[in-house]
Amino acid sequence: MPSQLQRLKNDMAQRLASAILNGFEAMFADFTNVTLGAKARFEKADWPAVQEASSLRIEIYKGKVHSIAELIKGLVGPPIYEPELWVLGKAYYIDILQYHANYEIAETFYNSIYCYVFGHDNINDEHAFVTSSQKPLALEVSQNLYHRYSPGEQVTDLTRDLLDGCLFNARWEDKERDINNIVDAARGPLLRYSPQERSNMQVDVLKSVFYRSKAAYVIGRVVLRENIIPFVLPIMHNSQGELFVDTVIFDRDELSVVFSFTRSFFMVETNDPSSIVDFLKILMPHKARSELYACIGFRKHSKTEFFRDFRRYMGKTEEKFVIAPGIKGMVMSVFTLPSYDFVFKIIKDRFAPPKDMTRDQVKEKYRLVSRHDRVGRMADTHEFSNFEFDKRMISDELLRELYDVAPSLIKDKGEHHLVIDHLYIERKMIPLNIYLQDASDEDIVDVMDEYGNAIKQLAAANIFPGDMLLKNFGVTRHKRVVFYDYDEICPLTDCVFRTIPEPQNEYQEMSGELWYTVGPFDIFPEEFRLFFSGNPKARKAFEERHSDLYNTSYWTSIQDNIRAGQILDVFPYRKRRRFQRAVEKAS
Repeated sequence: MPSQLQRLKNDMAQRLASAILNGFEAMFADFTNVTLGAKARFEKADWPAVQEASSLRIEIYKGKVHSIAELIKGLVGPPIYEPELWVLGKAYYIDILQYHANYEIAETFYNSIYCYVFGHDNINDEHAFVTSSQKPLALEVSQNLYHRYSPGEQVTDLTRDLLDGCLFNARWEDKERDINNIVDAARGPLLRYSPQERSNMQVDVLKSVFYRSKAAYVIGRVVLRENIIPFVLPIMHNSQGELFVDTVIFDRDELSVVFSFTRSFFMVETNDPSSIVDFLKILMPHKARSELYACIGFRKHSKTEFFRDFRRYMGKTEEKFVIAPGIKGMVMSVFTLPSYDFVFKIIKDRFAPPKDMTRDQVKEKYRLVSRHDRVGRMADTHEFSNFEFDKRMISDELLRELYDVAPSLIKDKGEHHLVIDHLYIERKMIPLNIYLQDASDEDIVDVMDEYGNAIKQLAAANIFPGDMLLKNFGVTRHKRVVFYDYDEICPLTDCVFRTIPEPQNEYQEMSGELWYTVGPFDIFPEEFRLFFSGNPKARKAFEERHSDLYNTSYWTSIQDNIRAGQILDVFPYRKRRRFQRAVEKAS
């Protein structure tokens, strides 16, 4: 028979588990309520509200973890810091989660509370959910998740039913034109199959529409026996508030770009996020579940899934961590495993001149990016505290580098354990300067056009990269150019763009010193040419397409647009993919 002390501990553990689950349910409800407004915001074309809701939803999780952790501290008292309580608490939590539809995300919420209480220290499977308590089921998506359209229908009628099924409270610009565009675009993928196969096809469309920025995305699949063709229909507004289908995407690689790690999170109405992820995983089998959870806004659980994938990868590889190839940064030290798809970034203890900032200021830059519309041009990151490595898997050169540049972050835990106090993990890309070294003339033209587009889209989203050196941009496997070095970024509207003054006399003209004053926020676009020193081909390709970036007037006009409330149209696909539409009616 348990002692009175043991009964007291059990009671506290039960209260701890119940409070955490209640906190999770409250967090999920708040998250869902913000998401539920996405349809109305889209129908009204209320783009400022879209941006505000996106930022608000990101903060919900952190705020709820803070409030529930403080509540539990008061509820349990000093025993909250006793590891045994968390062993018991986890056991009770597993019991009450046994039939919970969202047990995966609820486990992550438990982990977040534990990490808050213990400062991200001593995270292990005895006290928290390093591994899940339940085994994942095979990918069998319930038909309650999607509409299935009859294979007997004509493709035109099926497409009309599909668009009607969206139930948008807004007029269409020209629905019949859009239907014809979709049907024409579908002929290519469908003609690969015989008439017999096509007669038996089924079309499944998720009931939940995906909302992001200024577009709504209808996600579905064409099923032809064992074959699956994924598709996405982006729907947008014209200037009169009427709807139109901008394109249709069938290609898996292009679909992957729509769900890229460089874009803001979708708003998706669902009480069962894991089923949405299962459906998407069938459409994009090579995309990790961690990425898919992030895509629909469950960023913390994305981090959990990533960490579990990392542990599995480390259990299979014999590679050692090495310093990442490329020019070393003045603020960050970067390392990786040669065959791994991610890089690890730590902030150095001291920055070489002319860098003049603190570690906290650099962290704030990364927080800015995590909450901003990344417009497909900034990489998302996972931020970790007390991240543990097996010291035997770190190369001698890298180990010397870590102790040399950031000794305050390194903790030797004895035996083979090395802990880094704080780091960022980011998708691996080829640095643009390295990519150009072996690029063909055609690839140079394409990537320089991408580089210019990246700068322009960041600017229109009110982001100035600061240091626009080629080494601070990366090239993805889809040959998109993405910015990933955030220590110099700032809102574009904080910048003062100036033209270099003409010298007033011969002394000023011949002087090696500046004859004019330069403020802390002054930017001289004429100097951007210096970024191409030593690479005349890249400079020529850039200037043929983006020489307007050298003009002060270009930048000040973007600032004027931002201050006037203009929000950029950003397309997660090439412009050539867009359907042709007649010139919009005069308003």
